Amino acid sequence: MKAFVLCKLSSGVEQKALTKIRGIKGIHDVHLTFGHWDVILAAEADTMDKLSNLIVREIRSVPGVQDTETLVTTNL
Repeated sequence: MKAFVLCKLSSGVEQKALTKIRGIKGIHDVHLTFGHWDVILAAEADTMDKLSNLIVREIRSVPGVQDTETLVTTNL
C-alpha cells in the first residue's frame, strides 16, 4: 500500500519533527511545501492495517505534528 500523507506542523519545532519523521521506517520521501500543509510524505506498507498503524502510531505521535490527511494511492 502506498499513500501520500499531508502534515501540518507546529511552529518552532519543524526541524525536530522532520528529523523524527525521516527516521520512521516506511517513509520514503519528505517534501516541504508552502500553503495549508507544511510537509508531504510518501509512505508505504505491506497492508492497509500496517499503513494505518504507520500513520496513527508513528507519524501522528511525533511531537509537532498537529494534523494529517492521508491520500491512499491505487494502480489503475
